[in-house]
Amino acid sequence: MKALSLEEELKSNAYPGRGIVIGRTPDGTRAVAAYFIMGRSTNSRNRVFVEDGEGIRTQAFDPSKMEDPSLIIYAPVRVLGERTIVTNGDQTDTIYDGLQQGLSFEQSLRSRCFEPDAPNYTPRISGVLETKDGAFHYAMSILKSNGGDPDSCQRFTFTYENPKAGEGHFLHTYLHDGNPLPSFAGELKPVAIPDDIDALTDLLWNSLNEDNKVSLFVRSICIADGTCETRIVNKHA
Repeated sequence: MKALSLEEELKSNAYPGRGIVIGRTPDGTRAVAAYFIMGRSTNSRNRVFVEDGEGIRTQAFDPSKMEDPSLIIYAPVRVLGERTIVTNGDQTDTIYDGLQQGLSFEQSLRSRCFEPDAPNYTPRISGVLETKDGAFHYAMSILKSNGGDPDSCQRFTFTYENPKAGEGHFLHTYLHDGNPLPSFAGELKPVAIPDDIDALTDLLWNSLNEDNKVSLFVRSICIADGTCETRIVNKHA
């Protein structure tokens, strides 16, 4: 399948929800990961990304307006050695702990399912990328309800070994806006990856719906030596 335009995918969708992009730069030298959050409610929009060690966490922009922190305050990004974990919920910690115990990415997520936020039952989306000894590969996962049935969880994992230069994959929680919000469906979207971290950051942030976008994280990792650059953009600066 031909790589899609991230700009077109985002500009044509007012509410993809939360999204993960993982891929490789056109020159083949760097791995990239991006994660964004959006919000429709005051509680969801009242957030910023802040650095937390090698990763990040969400934080209330105005603590006095925080209502229910259970599904919106978490660590979206954690680093374990050469592996970077990116998710849309507290399953980041589940994956981190599982990998430490010798479990695979997929095995680590067996204890989790979609979020308990009826009637949306928001999918849990996750990714892990590894750069080691000059090699790069990544995997992405979605745990979703079966058509809104809270008793049925569907589990999909996609693994990409030695990904092509200039290409990546895009996974987001919702197909589009709605009530209830319809879960992402189908295979992950192949997308073109820009040349550098600033180009990717600008493309993503400027393409997200102005009313609904909240925060964006982008990281570029040198495949040869693991050094990285990070960008964080918050609507509430």
